[in-house]
Amino acid sequence: MTTMTLIEAVRAAIQSAMRSDPDVFVIGEDIGKRGGVFLATQGLLDEFGEGRVIDAPLAEACIAGIALGAAMDGRRPIAEIQFADFMWPAINQLVGEAARVRYGTKGKLNAPMVVRCSYGGPVRGGLYHSQSVEAIFAHTPGLKVVTPSTPYDAKGLLTAAIRDDDPVIFLEHKRTYRSVHEDVPDDDYVVPIGSADIKRRGAHATIVTYGLTVHYSLQAAEVLAGEGFDVEVVDLRTVRPIDRETVLESVARTSRVLIVHEDNRTGGVGAEVSAMIAEEGFGSLDAPIMRCAGIEVPAMPFAPTLEAAFMPTAEKIAAKLRELLAY
Repeated sequence: MTTMTLIEAVRAAIQSAMRSDPDVFVIGEDIGKRGGVFLATQGLLDEFGEGRVIDAPLAEACIAGIALGAAMDGRRPIAEIQFADFMWPAINQLVGEAARVRYGTKGKLNAPMVVRCSYGGPVRGGLYHSQSVEAIFAHTPGLKVVTPSTPYDAKGLLTAAIRDDDPVIFLEHKRTYRSVHEDVPDDDYVVPIGSADIKRRGAHATIVTYGLTVHYSLQAAEVLAGEGFDVEVVDLRTVRPIDRETVLESVARTSRVLIVHEDNRTGGVGAEVSAMIAEEGFGSLDAPIMRCAGIEVPAMPFAPTLEAAFMPTAEKIAAKLRELLAY
């Protein structure tokens, strides 16, 4: 076991995969000599050379397109998009093409590719370096969308994503890169895509969340514990596919649910989780399903006061829990 940050766990998963499988390569902007904008690929160029660590121009559609073509030809590319905000030029390659390869060829071709990117705030990134994009990709059949919150999950899920025969959008919350530390096995292991994890057991209410807000939710749960309430925290880890069984079993135990995410409230992952619970777990509920999410503005503001107003926090989650538990 080694104590790692989340970004170190990501690097460890990539390095291990490249050592064990010559078909794995990485491509992206500044990933070679610089080691990536967040240093996720630091040291890989020296070990694997320019043939497998490919510095790309500032052209996200090019990065995604090359990765897709290579994947269809039997390689296992890991494409890095520096910030989730830069995914939009690659949308057609990912949503319009990669997601449809298996379906469109009746299973004759696969697209075993991973697209990594950083997302979220509050990092004073303003309108173009703070976006959450998971709902866009989670809406698309054919894509898998992974959102780890801890180093252990990041390494295991990224290993699973690299080995998967379908395209995986792997979203890493930039605020967790160096703020979260955890003991991680040195050996290879896999965290199955589509499996949620109960990060805290409880009996009075369930929080369903993912990414950075897992940590805020755990803080809020500790605050409520001091007030006599036992709150369960379910980390989805994957937002497509969603682990329906774990979510519904948790709600059946607690009878109350709060869904928390940083992305905008309307049309977010929380709306899908809410609909699922209403359709399949309504009989377990003793209170309305509630949500705590980013406010309805086009992008995260730059000003610290406005950024704070946008972001869910432990305090906001705790307040929403009190409202839920009052029913």
